[in-house]
Amino acid sequence: MANSLNNILPTKITLPLFVALFLLYLSFPLVVYSSYDILALNCGHSIDTTFENRTWVGDIENTKLFSITDSVKAKPTPNSDSVTQIPFTSARISFSNFTFSFPSITNGPVFLRLHFYPTSYQNFETSHASFTVEVGNQFTLLKDFNPSLWLQNDNKTIVKEYCIQVKPNESLNLTFIPEITNQFNAFAFINGIEIVSMPSFLYYTNLSDTNYHINSLGFGNNNSESQIRKDKALETVYRVSVGGSQVPSNEDTGMFRYWEDDYPRYSKKQYPPSISSDYLHGLNYVKNTIPNYTAPEAVYLTARTYGMNETHNYNVTWNFEVDSAFTYMVRLHFCEFDSHIKNIGDRVFQIFIANTLAEEKADVIRWSGGNKIPVHKDYAVTMDTQQGSSQIERVNLTIKLQRLPKDMYTIYRDVKLNGIEILKISDNNKNLAGSISKSVDLSNKFSTESPKKFKITTTIGDAIALSSIVLIIVGGVTIFWLRVIVVGIAIFWLRGRFQNFIEGIVPKTKNQGSSSLPPHFCRYFTLEEIKAATNNFDDVSIIGVGGFGNVYKGFIDRSTPVAIKRLKQGSQQGANEFMNEIELLSQLRHIHLVSLVGYCNDDTEMILVYEFMQHGTLSEYLYGSNNKKLPWKLRLEILLGAARGLRYLHAEVKQKIIHRDVKSTNILLDEKWVAKVSDFGLSKVGPMGISTIHVSTMVKGSVGYLDPEYYMLERLTLKSDVYSFGVVLLEVLCARPPLVRDMDKKTASLALWFQRCYDEGVAIEQIVDPFLRDSIPSGCLKCYCDLALSCLHDDGTQRPSMSQVVRELELALQLVMGEESSQFDKTQTDGTHMKESQVLQSISDKESCMHFTRSRTYKEGTITARPSTQEHFLSNIENSRLRSYSC
Repeated sequence: MANSLNNILPTKITLPLFVALFLLYLSFPLVVYSSYDILALNCGHSIDTTFENRTWVGDIENTKLFSITDSVKAKPTPNSDSVTQIPFTSARISFSNFTFSFPSITNGPVFLRLHFYPTSYQNFETSHASFTVEVGNQFTLLKDFNPSLWLQNDNKTIVKEYCIQVKPNESLNLTFIPEITNQFNAFAFINGIEIVSMPSFLYYTNLSDTNYHINSLGFGNNNSESQIRKDKALETVYRVSVGGSQVPSNEDTGMFRYWEDDYPRYSKKQYPPSISSDYLHGLNYVKNTIPNYTAPEAVYLTARTYGMNETHNYNVTWNFEVDSAFTYMVRLHFCEFDSHIKNIGDRVFQIFIANTLAEEKADVIRWSGGNKIPVHKDYAVTMDTQQGSSQIERVNLTIKLQRLPKDMYTIYRDVKLNGIEILKISDNNKNLAGSISKSVDLSNKFSTESPKKFKITTTIGDAIALSSIVLIIVGGVTIFWLRVIVVGIAIFWLRGRFQNFIEGIVPKTKNQGSSSLPPHFCRYFTLEEIKAATNNFDDVSIIGVGGFGNVYKGFIDRSTPVAIKRLKQGSQQGANEFMNEIELLSQLRHIHLVSLVGYCNDDTEMILVYEFMQHGTLSEYLYGSNNKKLPWKLRLEILLGAARGLRYLHAEVKQKIIHRDVKSTNILLDEKWVAKVSDFGLSKVGPMGISTIHVSTMVKGSVGYLDPEYYMLERLTLKSDVYSFGVVLLEVLCARPPLVRDMDKKTASLALWFQRCYDEGVAIEQIVDPFLRDSIPSGCLKCYCDLALSCLHDDGTQRPSMSQVVRELELALQLVMGEESSQFDKTQTDGTHMKESQVLQSISDKESCMHFTRSRTYKEGTITARPSTQEHFLSNIENSRLRSYSC
């Protein structure tokens, strides 16, 4: 088949190769499914087109790939709001039946995806599209389908996905049948067709696997649908990545499945939203019972939880509209990556599906066997029609996670879910077609007049007639009083609206304190709770002081340490930053972002409550304190963590976020020295849309870290954070502040001084922190300096992205670890060890150091590499005084 990806195997397998492959099979029994047959058909287009690294074949009639009958090609009518991406720039369309026949499809199950763009085509009116889609004489996929009635939210296109079994020596015939009507000529159309082969038992039941079964819910004693046999077809109704961002089709495990994000469409409230794992360490499939093509790692490394410290009782709920009278396979994906959850019984919870108890004691560790091992559970659910109706209706399928009752034991009273898939199973009539639309009056489906306009006109006409009768009967006196009443109501309504408006823009004052956010965004504390936690703001509890106000160490719920930031009273600027930080941090969760526990807005007080960071700020271990300095490897790990936190803000959330105040005092360290980015008071939602690359805004930030382009042009970009992070890289290397005003003009600015030294060929050993001079491998130092200088490029477009920064820091850390390993081997044996050049060569196939071109070449100086002498350094690090939070 053209445009297909087949197995790539050697034609001859030698005995050593066979033995190696057999040993590899024994070590890794779970194989990534990579043998796909792929056909992407761009209907109505004559030539092949490449889009997102995939080739979409033009549907030239009667090729070896397929044949088409009785249809014509059409182009959408041009307008300013047209969709221009493949395959929606053309269509195959007809007033009569037409069929695509695919004779060379691989035997077994395939994904069949149908792409529709409901818009006007030449000589075809959109509202007249109504048709049925069948696969051979076997299954009805769609019936009386008008794509324009299925558009949701702001979507302009529709993709319908099915799982179909292709029998040996049988063609896959896809037939489009326009609806027969006496009103007009209905037509059928299709914009794109995808056919992708899939593993045999990805969704279908392997009858020889006695360990696998689908838990049947709502069947009583009837378990007929506890297996999904090959004589069934499936429709993917929902596929959702929980607690993270969407996973596009090109990031799936090779089958081009699209994973939606769950908020806000399905999860109506943001609970302690998502937890992101450490992406440096992947998932563990060796001990798992599911193949690693089941779902992308991005799905298993994000989740939505209840919150281990949450005191309120509620259900974590997702709502999905489905067609009644069908049975659905609900697949729930789980993976425990929280370091606290390691043993059976650590986190146990309950699962309800369609208001039926599906799992009384859900324990992911028990199911999977360990931490970072993904697993899924499948359930069969039949959705009945409401009120005994025989018609197919749109009904609500809910998935609820609930904490374990108090009389049942678990260490953490919490819940967790990583992903959801809901697939409709064909009924006994081999039908998958559901209701046309839950909200459309089908009797007026093809009316040229809008039903809403008709209703409004009728209502106005009735009102006019009624008003005339009233005028005739009651006379002018009644009219006068009616006017008085109407005016009074209007004034009362406007007054209420105005009051709400004023309350929305004026900060709360005394006796008006309350939560201004939904209760599950984050916890709301009363002022009394805050005072109790800080011993009435005792000065002894102060751990940080700054422009915002004081930061106190406190204890909530009697034992949980937190950092409590108290806004100076009367600060309007602080009030703006206060609300900004609540709105952002309450919706973000990442291992490398400081978590917002809650807030207080009461009695003129504005207070933020964060997780407590035991080791304070990064800057405290570089300069300006009596703390012992950090070894180079730990500094790299801290920088890598902070970079991952910024990458999450820039690339992994739905709306890009620019931190706008990246600096070493805003990188905090927990008890395990894990770095977390803090202080989001100045953060801005990043540029939206392809054509927009910056946000025009007043310059804010910290002197010494400001992006020159942002400072001069007031154009804030994601690369402004990259510049600031470049300054932090120099701080960590040189152990000095970014700006020292009482120094010589040439050396006052760390960034300018370092760049000047680089250009002038000054030996780097004269710049590096003396504590580190003999502990950094020269190759690592060069890679690190190149990265720092690239981040400080005058032209923001030439700076790397945070994703690139993460990769370069990972490379630098690998170089250090490789050096340590080689030094260790040298001390243990008399044999030769891998030299640094070999380490560089071994990873050059994956990554290469970022090359930064300047007027002078890099000069390494006389730095020599030697093993680190700080092997057990962490146990000796002490804080003279914890100043844990910048303000």
